[in-house]
Amino acid sequence: MLADYQSLFEVRLANYDDVPQIMAITKEAFTKYKDMCGTDHLDALSETAADVKHDIDTKVVLVALSDGEPVGSVRVEIFPDHTAYLTRFGVKINNQNNGIGKSIMNLVDRIMKKKGVKRISLHTGSKVTPLIRFYYGRGFYIDGIDKSRGYVRATLVKDYD
Repeated sequence: MLADYQSLFEVRLANYDDVPQIMAITKEAFTKYKDMCGTDHLDALSETAADVKHDIDTKVVLVALSDGEPVGSVRVEIFPDHTAYLTRFGVKINNQNNGIGKSIMNLVDRIMKKKGVKRISLHTGSKVTPLIRFYYGRGFYIDGIDKSRGYVRATLVKDYD
């Protein structure tokens, strides 16, 4: 049967039990991102379990599971002015390019619309072509660049109508 060969995955709100896996996903994804950007330091690589727990308490934190195993995560902070900022988006390297990232972003979109968010933004390395393509495919566009972190980061935004 075809279902025997498909990886089943779901995306849900994270909880404290997910913290170790979220940290592992973030470390793996952002180590690769660091190498692709050519930078020496990323805040994502030095966060603690307390930092992740704080984000679970104060932000929308999603985790994607494939066959019950956490393989992706994202964090979104929603502001009073109906804007949001997306951070720490990552999918384990062995699980990339199979729809998990798209599923995470689809749920982000649904949550943002439900919460009345008008615009979401994020930063990503402007020279990391696969990420730029991924975000463009999700309806984001480049709104500016920033070099304050030692590499060229694009500010991407998406407007919700």
